[in-house]
Amino acid sequence: DSNELERERGITILAKNTSVPYRGVKINIVDTPGHADFSGEVERVLNMADGCLLVIDAVDGPMPQTRFVLQHALQMGLKPIVLINKIDRPSARPEEAASMVQDLFLELATDAEQLSFPILYSSAKSGYVVDKPTDQPMSMEPLFEAIIQHIPPPLVDIQGNFQMLVAALDYDNHLGQIAVGRIARGSVSVKDTVAHISLHGGTTFGKVTKLFVFEGLSRVEVSQVEAGEIIALAGLEHVAISDTVATADSPEPLPAIDFGQPTVQMTFGVNTSPFAGKDGQYVTSRQLKQRLTTELRTNVSLHVENTDSPENFLVSGRGELHLAILIETMRREGYEFQVSKPKAIVKIVDGQKSEPYEHLVLEAGESSAGALIENLSSRLAQMDDMRNDGHGNIRLNFTIPTRGLIGFRSFFLKATRGNGEMNSVFTGYAPFKGEVKNTRSGALVAAETGVALTYGLNNAQRHGLTFIEPSIRVYEGMVVGQHARDDDLVVNICKEKKLTNVRSSTSDIAVKLTPALQMSLEEALDFISDDEIVEVTPENIRLRKRILSKDKRHRTNHTTTRG
Repeated sequence: DSNELERERGITILAKNTSVPYRGVKINIVDTPGHADFSGEVERVLNMADGCLLVIDAVDGPMPQTRFVLQHALQMGLKPIVLINKIDRPSARPEEAASMVQDLFLELATDAEQLSFPILYSSAKSGYVVDKPTDQPMSMEPLFEAIIQHIPPPLVDIQGNFQMLVAALDYDNHLGQIAVGRIARGSVSVKDTVAHISLHGGTTFGKVTKLFVFEGLSRVEVSQVEAGEIIALAGLEHVAISDTVATADSPEPLPAIDFGQPTVQMTFGVNTSPFAGKDGQYVTSRQLKQRLTTELRTNVSLHVENTDSPENFLVSGRGELHLAILIETMRREGYEFQVSKPKAIVKIVDGQKSEPYEHLVLEAGESSAGALIENLSSRLAQMDDMRNDGHGNIRLNFTIPTRGLIGFRSFFLKATRGNGEMNSVFTGYAPFKGEVKNTRSGALVAAETGVALTYGLNNAQRHGLTFIEPSIRVYEGMVVGQHARDDDLVVNICKEKKLTNVRSSTSDIAVKLTPALQMSLEEALDFISDDEIVEVTPENIRLRKRILSKDKRHRTNHTTTRG
């Protein structure tokens, strides 16, 4: 509880877009996510900052996402402060972590001045920051002193015409859309007429109805604000991130935020299964398109395109996880739809077919290293580094195509039995390599529509793993398990045992089934092949074949083979 912590230790809990008064100085705090799939979020948040606090785990040291956010912060000229956290843990190695951070700065720094930065050590759980790991812990004051001493004041023009880049959006039922950003120039007051310059160049005008500044964890309404302040402005409609709000007399746009290009795409479509419309509240293509269009206002790294079919949309994002979060959010909101297997976006760069690459870092036990290396080699991964921490754990660094990384997460969880850590970051486009070997075996496909029975499932488990428990409704073409062999197998899991007049001592013994393998959304996206899709509803996540009928699938495969 934040109030309890404040009473006990005198600590202000910092949250995104908050401010902390300290020694008469107002310290504005913004927060960035640490995952590469949210590069647009990182870019727009860093646009509101003058310095950055780089928090490093004293046990793990810098991770791939650390490199990503630090690189963007240094490119934008932010003044860094390094904080080595969790120094109270028994396995902490703060000096080694600090040395690794210095090596990272040497690699990423764009200016010699960026190599001069303070390093502090902390235990956020215990509520203290110290200058050296051996110092006596006291309070958080050394951190705030470092911010005042090393972070420069905002470089803004108070006398010029008003100008603000929209870095975040909010919504209020009474005020409507709210634009959040830092004023780069001039000042603005309530009832002022301002210009809204969209990212595409169009200009509209509106009146400021409300102004807010951030104080602690709440917003405070004000009548006027000046350059350098992070504000929330109400009164404009259809504002998007990276738009400019400026004075109405002579509106000038600010440089747009570089969100980066999507690397992975998949198809979102209307659910076409026999069970369509039974779980979801929003099931039509119009509702699906409207929801995706709304998402584009705040999810700046997302791209949505129309396809040849009005019921399907091509959605592109910054990684498999980025799209999986969107799917899960929509599912919880009551949307019902189907999605295809994620695919890497291939481009032509300098006349060559190129694909996105990622830097992959794995941490796992030594016993898992062999299986991981063997699997990644079939996915065209190249090992860059391997280190042993001396405690039975190993860290592996790879360069791997994004398409080779799709589907690896589920294998990693099984190979490490959940006792591993996996992180990746997009590094850029490089020439297209060979084909990724298919490591997945075939599927067990339901032969008819009905209810899964124990007898039918028991027969299916002789051929592989099943995903369905007894009494679950299934339909023809639904993927109900994984075949032990490479080809697909049609199974009748709705089959029941025929009654006979013959009795024996063992005839009434209950059949014991192997527990069904329950897949999460991300695991389902990893598992499916090109001829399969995932049916997503508020209540269920089902895997199915694109062509449900066995006969039609056979004719299609036969025609494709002959062609």
